[in-house]
Amino acid sequence: MTKRPAPLKKYAALLRGINVGGRKKVPMAELRALLEGLGHRDVTTYLQSGNAVFSSAEQDPAALARGLEAAVEARFGFPVKVLVVDGAYLRAVADACPFPAAELEGRQLHATFFSEQPGPDRFAALDPAAYLPEEYRLGDRVLYLYAPDGLGRSDLGAALHTPAVLKGIDATTRNWNTVAKLVELTADQGVPGGS
Repeated sequence: MTKRPAPLKKYAALLRGINVGGRKKVPMAELRALLEGLGHRDVTTYLQSGNAVFSSAEQDPAALARGLEAAVEARFGFPVKVLVVDGAYLRAVADACPFPAAELEGRQLHATFFSEQPGPDRFAALDPAAYLPEEYRLGDRVLYLYAPDGLGRSDLGAALHTPAVLKGIDATTRNWNTVAKLVELTADQGVPGGS
């Protein structure tokens, strides 16, 4: 009796802080080759800011993240934090968005992905009224940020990314256009060997 291969799952790897201002340069072609070298399939990248999509039989996103972190450091000589999330989670994040994403420009809406769920106490010192019209909402290991003038000009965005708020949690932010594209790229559309 032949053993059936493990079903493949689609994942997105979100690398934090690469290719920004000439620091921590990770060419996307080399990132794709690195993922393929780890045995992942259907590898593609999106933009230059550290978004990779791939298929894997591994069912533990944290194990995938650790493997990629180790491979990136071995190849490029510097550490990079990586969050790996599956397509179903990304779809749930998009579906649960508390802001009218379809009515906003992609640069006005952002999602910060967390390695673990932050408790609301981390945000207790923030007075939401002081930052209006900017707003944020917490979701499942994600924070949604509405910043009408963009993240670069967002006082609330800066306040939400301080060590006091994020200590001990890995976090990386993507604008809504990127979130929507990653949802599309990780949709399970008959992955070979997949379910």
